[in-house]
Amino acid sequence: MTLENALAITLKNRRIKCGLSQEDLAHECNVDRTYISMIERQKRNPTLNIIFRICKSLDIKASDFISGIEKAMENN
Repeated sequence: MTLENALAITLKNRRIKCGLSQEDLAHECNVDRTYISMIERQKRNPTLNIIFRICKSLDIKASDFISGIEKAMENN
């Protein structure tokens, strides 16, 4: 599994767990909905700034989010 794939899966799973649509998350992060979609489809790589905004919106520490990405990579 690639890093991009692990990020996409981790983001989508967490977003769904929080009950947010891509549009809801995008609004919370002050980005366009298509940007969230593109991250989840592995078409864009978010900056560190965006990752922290996403984590704040998903109510998760960035370190825990990154750990989730690492676990996704290890499990595949």
